[in-house]
Amino acid sequence: MNITDQTELRRWIDIITQAAVDYGLDCYPTNFEVVPDYIIYELGSYGLPARFSHWTFGRDYHQQKTMYEYGMAKIYEIVFNTNPCQAFLMDSNSMLSHKFVIAHVLGHNDFFKNNVYFDQTDRHMIEKVRLHSNRIRKYEEEYGRDKVEAFLDAVISIEYHFDTGLTASFGKKKVKREDEDAAEPAAHASTEFDDLWYLTAQPEGPVTPSQRKNPPEPERDLLGFLRDFSPDLARWQRDVINMIREEMIYFIPQMRTKIMNEGWASFWHERIMTNLPLTAEEHLEFRKLHSSVLSPGSSMSINPYYVGYNMFRDIERRWNGDPDLEFDETNWRDEQVSRPSGEGTRKIFEVRRDDNDVSFLRKYLTQGLVHRLDMYTYRKQEVDGEPVWVVTDKDWRHVRDTVLDGMTNFGIPIIDVEDGDYLKRGELLLTHAYDGKPLDADYSARTLQYIAQIWGRPVHLRTVVDEKPTLFTHDGEEFQQEPLYS
Repeated sequence: MNITDQTELRRWIDIITQAAVDYGLDCYPTNFEVVPDYIIYELGSYGLPARFSHWTFGRDYHQQKTMYEYGMAKIYEIVFNTNPCQAFLMDSNSMLSHKFVIAHVLGHNDFFKNNVYFDQTDRHMIEKVRLHSNRIRKYEEEYGRDKVEAFLDAVISIEYHFDTGLTASFGKKKVKREDEDAAEPAAHASTEFDDLWYLTAQPEGPVTPSQRKNPPEPERDLLGFLRDFSPDLARWQRDVINMIREEMIYFIPQMRTKIMNEGWASFWHERIMTNLPLTAEEHLEFRKLHSSVLSPGSSMSINPYYVGYNMFRDIERRWNGDPDLEFDETNWRDEQVSRPSGEGTRKIFEVRRDDNDVSFLRKYLTQGLVHRLDMYTYRKQEVDGEPVWVVTDKDWRHVRDTVLDGMTNFGIPIIDVEDGDYLKRGELLLTHAYDGKPLDADYSARTLQYIAQIWGRPVHLRTVVDEKPTLFTHDGEEFQQEPLYS
């Protein structure tokens, strides 16, 4: 980008930022940086700049880059939930695309700053993951890259298995890494580098299960439990678990609000762009971009931009008192009777502040919207000996509830830590909160093997197979499946 283009871009950043303020958006300061496409896809794969290296990030990078090169998908921007907010624009985009993306980024920025589920977010996470990366690199130098990567493989296999209701508070006791001098705890007061310490329930020596049942009640924080009570882990391994857990806590609010966040950003990029002094050619280019982002998507998945955008528009329309002429007998008619008109803007800002995707869809995905968005449930069945997907239900309540069911725990099986001294042999017992969806035995076997690697002893998982209570067991070498008898 030449000097003239940089000056023009800066001018439009100021214009669009002021337009966002005039509409009532409340954003952190935003730093925009124009970068090549490979940087965009690298950032998209790693999730945060300067994050530790792992083969899964490289895999995701090549997948995304290949889809971009073959015209199958494109990332227009990357924005990080930090203060100041950090956003990256792709240098191959047109000036109109940059304007479009700037408006979209400011919608995300406002959402990050004001949605209650981001209240506990560490707004300096980029600096923290840089420290994490440096520590992991040091561990690779000390213990060998293969050993550290193998341990990372095990931890990443269960990175979503912690209590997602937790905030970034990990407890009250601090333990130094094994490379620190244990004789001088007072020399390390609270500083901006507190991240160099990790927290655990046991201050010194190897961690062993208590004589009492541990945990006293079933616990969903598998990562935290392994970090604190796995008997044979070295301190660097506990530190690695804690780093992964901290990074996942940063990502959870974004996972919890994907539809809302993208819908909110799309809602505002349209409103801002529509009212900018664009040329006729720019308006046409914008509408093409807007339509491509808000396409309904395939029948097999939900486009969060499309659904979230239309839901915010519908909320604003309804709270402004505009009737749904096609569906005036919907579930919200009674509340509309007593609702004052002209409240649409206030209401959408209130929803943006208070809700997550589950509550958003439960409260505001109406009969009219399900019909207009052509949403339905489906399943695979054989037709003439061939597997095909067929529509099974278009009842709006069933569709809504099916979507919500798929969002429970982000679609990840709910696993509770039941007993850290199962059979009085120091083995680990886990329980699957069975909801009618069985676990894949092969996948479970590989995951249990990783957990056994971390725990250092056999691991058991109670679940249900073919409607019968079943126990999966992995001792680190072999996997077994056997029925449970009451």
